[in-house]
Amino acid sequence: MELIIVDTSQKARLFLDVHVAINKGNPAWIQPLDKDIEEIFDKNKNKAFRHGEAIRWVLLDDHKKPIGRIAAFVNKKYKNKGDEQPTGGVGFFDSIDDQAVANLLFDTAKQWLQERGMGAMDGPINFGERDRWWGLLVEGFHEPLYCMNFNPPYYKSLMENYGFLPFFNQVCLSMDLRKRLHQKFFNRHAQIAANPEYTARHFKKGELEKFAEDFTIIYNKAWAGHGGGKDMAKAQAVKIFESMKPVIDEETVWFVYHNGQPIGCWLNLPELNQWFKYLHGKFGLLQKLQFLWLKAFKKNNKLTGVVFGVIPEYQAKGIDAYLIIEGANNVQSGKTYLDFEMQWIGDFNPKMINIAAHLGAVRSRTLTTYRYLFDRSKPFKRHPILAE
Repeated sequence: MELIIVDTSQKARLFLDVHVAINKGNPAWIQPLDKDIEEIFDKNKNKAFRHGEAIRWVLLDDHKKPIGRIAAFVNKKYKNKGDEQPTGGVGFFDSIDDQAVANLLFDTAKQWLQERGMGAMDGPINFGERDRWWGLLVEGFHEPLYCMNFNPPYYKSLMENYGFLPFFNQVCLSMDLRKRLHQKFFNRHAQIAANPEYTARHFKKGELEKFAEDFTIIYNKAWAGHGGGKDMAKAQAVKIFESMKPVIDEETVWFVYHNGQPIGCWLNLPELNQWFKYLHGKFGLLQKLQFLWLKAFKKNNKLTGVVFGVIPEYQAKGIDAYLIIEGANNVQSGKTYLDFEMQWIGDFNPKMINIAAHLGAVRSRTLTTYRYLFDRSKPFKRHPILAE
């Protein structure tokens, strides 16, 4: 076997091809867009390179056929609550069903991380935001959501046999949008709606900067600081919303206000893989035109939940129910969307899982973020549970 570092465009193509070769026989697999993977390793496009570094390898067999791949990352901003050691990451792991192949890939990443002072490695994770390419699929091997990892079931054994242990599970939940929500949501909504201090508005593309600023305020109060996150600047939020603008459905993105101040939001998008699955990983000019045609004429009845949150001082006051019903009244009134799937919720966040369960959502898939401690004598600790 020969292990090669990805340092040319030809080898980068090989890195992409490994994933295709491993999964192409699976009818549930949807090929990721090449650009979405390549941008992660582009220093000009991935801001994680400002405070970290990444490396990729491809493993060839004796006949020069690719049989595995892995990437490793060091990110000074990557931290989890309760961590007692600096932790690096591995991701984009693919391997044939051979423990020796997997072990060689993990050993290589481990050595690289140890040389950079890391005491553990988490994986499979992304060199960047947690809403993409995070966790190993262990349950629910059906069509993946956009930028969600997909892998054969045997990867679980390859990782656990090496010594990785589950750090936390990522639960995805889905629901049939044709079903009416539980009456208690309507009751709590009515209580908040009766108070004129509270209002709700859906996103409007013509007011993108205003809603981006509102999102910035909510994000910085509700999420910044968790998992090594930092405050978001308005310019960054504007960039995010501009990137979503071509596909966003205005009436599926909602904000709630108290006396005009933003206190919560619920962001949903049409499930992009329902269109991208026809593009076979490419997104050049021809595919962009094809995408526009698909978006116009190929019905997409699946909605994906991207972000849901209420700032801390307004939690446990019924604001979540108010926000949910305001959005649901619009989403469920039409016939565009039939299915709704929520992006992963960590099992360390029982409050959010509870909210989803009360909505009538059922578990659709589970992904696991694993951890491997380099000091094998050190006690292993799972991700701490967030306070209720």
